[in-house]
Amino acid sequence: MKIRFGLALCAVMLVCALPSSAGAQAPAAIEYRVLATSKTSTMQKEMQDAAAAGFQFGEVMGGDTSFGGSEVVVIMHRSGSADRFDYRLMATSKTSTMQKELQEAGDAGFEYRGQTVFKSTFGGKEVVAILERSVDAKNAEQYDYRLLASKKTSTMQKELSEAGEQGYEFVGMTVAKTLVGGDEVVTILRRKL
Repeated sequence: MKIRFGLALCAVMLVCALPSSAGAQAPAAIEYRVLATSKTSTMQKEMQDAAAAGFQFGEVMGGDTSFGGSEVVVIMHRSGSADRFDYRLMATSKTSTMQKELQEAGDAGFEYRGQTVFKSTFGGKEVVAILERSVDAKNAEQYDYRLLASKKTSTMQKELSEAGEQGYEFVGMTVAKTLVGGDEVVTILRRKL
């Protein structure tokens, strides 16, 4: 009797531990949109159009594609979330211009999401940064951005250490040929205001 009761109890525990197919939900479908262009102004518009359709930024990369040549490629995704976002894409070969544009975006509540380098049709090699903010956020966080650019990694080490002491956190890096500096390590840092 004890053995049958023990086996029956084990069987009940095993059945309870197995997932129920009647109550199991299929994973939510995720839609993707691949955006690719050689013009940064076109990418800004395409990202805004995708965002209006409920897509959110995933990743960015610049480089040569088989059919498009040198392009910036962005992957966006949508999974049914009601959140809506606004995007700013900044592209420049001058680090001083990028610093100014980053700070304007930070003051407007935009948050850094990614960066890359690519050779645009009209601008030569450019550093591209993408920033995002929630459309629905009442009081978006504001950020103070700092862009550091140096030819020497030892100089970058020193500048990053100094910025870290001031509370800046590292958010992204590229190695790029800029208009003024030539081949440079370009890093972006931020701190909350």
